Amino acid sequence: MDDPILKLKNEISNLTASQRKVADYILKNPMEVAFLTVDQLAGLVGTSTTTIMRLTFSLNYSGYTEFQKGLQELLRNQAAPHTRLEANLKDVSESDLWNRCVENQISNINKTKEIITNETLINVLDLITSSKRVYCTSVKSGLPVAQYLTFGLNRLLGNCELVIADQSDWVDLLLNLDSNDVVIATSFPRYARRIVDFVSQAKESEAKIITITDSYSSPLIKYSDIILPCNSGSLAFHNSPIASMVVADYLISSLAINYPDRTKVRLDKVNDVLTKINYHYHNN
Repeated sequence: MDDPILKLKNEISNLTASQRKVADYILKNPMEVAFLTVDQLAGLVGTSTTTIMRLTFSLNYSGYTEFQKGLQELLRNQAAPHTRLEANLKDVSESDLWNRCVENQISNINKTKEIITNETLINVLDLITSSKRVYCTSVKSGLPVAQYLTFGLNRLLGNCELVIADQSDWVDLLLNLDSNDVVIATSFPRYARRIVDFVSQAKESEAKIITITDSYSSPLIKYSDIILPCNSGSLAFHNSPIASMVVADYLISSLAINYPDRTKVRLDKVNDVLTKINYHYHNN
C-alpha cells in the first residue's frame, strides 16, 4: 500500500508555495481530507482545484480520487483491529489466503527497501558502534523486533539491553542515560503511550533516538534522530513486524561483516563458552 502521507512529507520541499499550503492542510487533517471532495478541499485551503490536482500528479497519483483512496486505506489500516480485519479480508478467499499473505509481506519488504536509503543505514550503524550503551524498546507487535535486535547487538557488542516499555520500571534507567547512549524504539499503530513517554524522557536525557515505525505521522518522530520507516500492514487485524525484522537482520549482519575487528573476538569468546558447557545438542 502506498503511503500518501509519507509521499507528501518526502516531496514537500519540491512543491510550490500553493501546493505546500495544500500539503500542510492534508498533513494536519488527514481524517477530514479522506472524505472531502476536491472542491471542498480547495475551498477550505483557499486555492484552486488545479493546484490540488497538480499536487497529486507530482506524487505519482492519477488524480485526487486515487490519492484520496490511498489516504482512506492508510487510515483504515490504523483503525481499530476488528474494523481493519473486516476491511482487509472482505475479498479474500480461504484458498487464496496463503498467497495473499506472502505477497503482502514481499510488498512490505520491497516498499521498505525503497524508502530507507543506504546513507540512513550507515548513520544508524555509526550511532550504534559509537555508543556506550544501546537500549532496544518496544511493546506488543513491535516487541519481536526489539528482542531480536537486543539479542543480535548484545551478542556482537555486549552493551545492549531490552526495555519493554509498558512493563519495565524504566524510571531508574533514565537517571543514567546520557548523550553517549542510543535508544532504538520500535512502534506501530495504535501507538502505546508508555513507549512515547519513555522515548521523550530519553531524549530529554540527550540520548540518541533511532525509531523504527510505520509512518512519519508516528508520535515518536519528533523525538527521533534517525527514522527507519517500515511497512507494517497485514491481511488481518495486526501490525506485521516482518519488514522491520528484515531491517533488524540487516543491522546485525552489517555489524558482523563490516566491523570484524570489534565483533569477531567477542563471537569467538561466546562460542568457546558455549562449547565448554556443551550447550548445543549433538545428534550422534
